[in-house]
Amino acid sequence: MNLYNATKIAFRALMNNRSRALLTMLGIIIGVAAVIAMLAIGQGSKTSIRDQISEMGSNMLTIRPGTDQGPGGARMSADEMQTLKMEDYEAIRDLTSLLTAVSPGVSQSGQSIFGSNNAPTTLNGVHPDFLPIRKYTLASGSMFTEDDVHRASKVCVIGKTVAESLFGAGTDPVGSILRFNKIPLRVIGVLESKGSNSMGMDQDDLILAPYTTVMKRMLAINYLQSIYASVIDESASEEAQKTITEILRTRHKLKEGEEDDFSVRSQQEMLSMMTSTSDMMTMLLAAVAGISLIVGGIGIMNIMYVSVTERTREIGLRLSIGARERDILLQFLIEAVFISITGGFIGVLLGIAASYSIQWIAMWPIEIQGYSIVLSFLVCSCTGIFFGWYPAKKASQLDPIDALRYE
Repeated sequence: MNLYNATKIAFRALMNNRSRALLTMLGIIIGVAAVIAMLAIGQGSKTSIRDQISEMGSNMLTIRPGTDQGPGGARMSADEMQTLKMEDYEAIRDLTSLLTAVSPGVSQSGQSIFGSNNAPTTLNGVHPDFLPIRKYTLASGSMFTEDDVHRASKVCVIGKTVAESLFGAGTDPVGSILRFNKIPLRVIGVLESKGSNSMGMDQDDLILAPYTTVMKRMLAINYLQSIYASVIDESASEEAQKTITEILRTRHKLKEGEEDDFSVRSQQEMLSMMTSTSDMMTMLLAAVAGISLIVGGIGIMNIMYVSVTERTREIGLRLSIGARERDILLQFLIEAVFISITGGFIGVLLGIAASYSIQWIAMWPIEIQGYSIVLSFLVCSCTGIFFGWYPAKKASQLDPIDALRYE
């Protein structure tokens, strides 16, 4: 019997039991759809994280005082928090040709007030170069200048969230005077909105002022809480980190073998860490969804076993009139493969539809990958062949006489 006739017989057998065939496909359909949707969500979140880190400045370096304890590390002492000085910032700025911009960083949390409106926020003391480092742009007004930094002027640039909280939506606050805690600051500019970052933090809820203003008038300190730098190119990040480390170790008179009393972190490290976490979660979700494919394959095997049992006399009759074992094997294998491939095709369509529905309803970022469709389709096809082969083999090995006697 040729392949065409075997396919015709297999298709006729499935049409005679349409409901059972559809229910058998259901496991495959759900499995394929779940794998595609989970991978789309995982890839979408990874792309979203990468884009948001790039918006923060993908070539940004952050230098902080104290030994890098990592997440959940021990709390640092007051001395360890004061290891970065203005001279360190100046040395990095003057001696490093790999950087396009460098800015000191000091900050204080507090209450911003204008008239009867007030809102909790963070005042960041920075250099004017902080804007290109963090890829902020001005929506209105201007940035404070080097002269403002030298004079510790009481001026500030505010984010959109602060502007709307204090002055109301649609109002231009440039020229107005707000108070941060008890210090008056004149608003000279408003930043373009950047929204929330990958960790859910509002990037527009901030006030920028000259770092000298914050150090002298707010905090009364002579050390820096951080230094931000922008590398000329992402590929130069590692070399820039090494150069900055050498500069600071020399300035801090650290001997060979002594731990750094500072840390230099790049956005690439953060991106790598968050991408790794996202990949792990995506694989976990895909593995859980993939279990449905195995369950669907077991369902195919069970139904094929039932089909063999129900059609034992038919198999015996065909064998007795000259059908070969491979003809019976081919027929039942075609049925199993047809169920799995049809279920896989429907599952692909359902998975794509489910992914876009999740994006529309839950507002989650998704990115459907071609490999996820091909992979899930191949897996469901292999599942059909693997789980359909054994029942088909059993059917082909039935003894014709015993099969004809079967009731």
